[in-house]
Amino acid sequence: MTDMLKRAEAISGELSRLRRDIHMHPELAFQEVRTAAHVADTLREIGGIDIRTQVGITGVVGDLGTGDGPTIAIRADMDALPIHETTGLGHGSQDAGKMHACGHDAHTAILLGAAHLLKAEFASGRLKGNVRFLFQPAEEIGGDGVSGAPKMIADGAMQGVDHVIALHVDSGSPVGTVKMVKGPVTSAADAFKAWVRGTGGHGAYPHHGTDPLWMAAPIITAIHGIVARRINPKEPAVVSLGIVQAGSAFNIIPNEVYFAGTIRSFKESTRETLFAELDRAFALADGLGGSYELEIIRGYPAGINDAAVAQWMDDVASDIVGSAQVDRKTVGMAGEDFAYMQQVAPGAMLMLGAALGDMPRPHHTPVFDIDERAMPIGAAILAETVRRYLAR
Repeated sequence: MTDMLKRAEAISGELSRLRRDIHMHPELAFQEVRTAAHVADTLREIGGIDIRTQVGITGVVGDLGTGDGPTIAIRADMDALPIHETTGLGHGSQDAGKMHACGHDAHTAILLGAAHLLKAEFASGRLKGNVRFLFQPAEEIGGDGVSGAPKMIADGAMQGVDHVIALHVDSGSPVGTVKMVKGPVTSAADAFKAWVRGTGGHGAYPHHGTDPLWMAAPIITAIHGIVARRINPKEPAVVSLGIVQAGSAFNIIPNEVYFAGTIRSFKESTRETLFAELDRAFALADGLGGSYELEIIRGYPAGINDAAVAQWMDDVASDIVGSAQVDRKTVGMAGEDFAYMQQVAPGAMLMLGAALGDMPRPHHTPVFDIDERAMPIGAAILAETVRRYLAR
């Protein structure tokens, strides 16, 4: 066990206390008033940290260091989701319909733990340089909404930052494992809305009008063929329909069918091809006597782990959990607005194993939960990465 992990284990009870307090009081995007105040108060208790509040509406920024030398930032998100918790935990959500169902409560507690560990490093005089703690609101806003990372960037949170790191708990991987890849780590997360229109009419006389439901059938087939037949099999991509809505009565042919779905990709060229192919799929309506309208909603860009920063985190994780416990190949198609910060400064995000027991507890579900033994590991990895970076 490394010295940093020993020190993190020593404050594991405090990490759990912080996480559970936040978990009990979930706040949705840009409503993290109590959470932000709790974060700022905790940073003041740690001491020696310059604190800015209301950054990116409800974000908190803390600066610790000597004022000269490089600056590395660590980011954690704070917002909850509009989900009703059914875990039955004693520290479960006290606000019906709101829940920390993605681990942002743990991220916040872990970063506060890293701040505690790094304060001791600076107090000893062993480090020169600066670390910035970014407690970000509103990671969960997607689609046509503007999430917390761009707002914090606009408010200067990344100004002067040379590198940036983060982690995300993974409720599907065992405690003591991590995923650390170079290159794409999260996907571009876009959305689409579409309307296919005909004249509609009486169900008994379909020949008197045009039927958008009939048009929808080949369009759906074409959509599901985009990735299979129009994208290089070596390039990850997803196009998924989530909504198909039409009709008001069993004997009325509707005049419109509404579609909505998600688009995921890593490469920008693949992203643009998916957009173009979706338009081609919906254009089938024109040849069937109808019309269409397609709206593409650009979301988060792909998150690309900088090779050098990823290697720093890999080296630290290997020392803390063992090199054999580091998965360097697996990535998913989830979106993360940390990608915006990676566009400002070279950065990397690590996935921290936090599975609890044998029962699946997927992210964004009412039963989501984590094994809190992962939190000291996460705090140690973040703090040790910063320590080695500034001690170079």
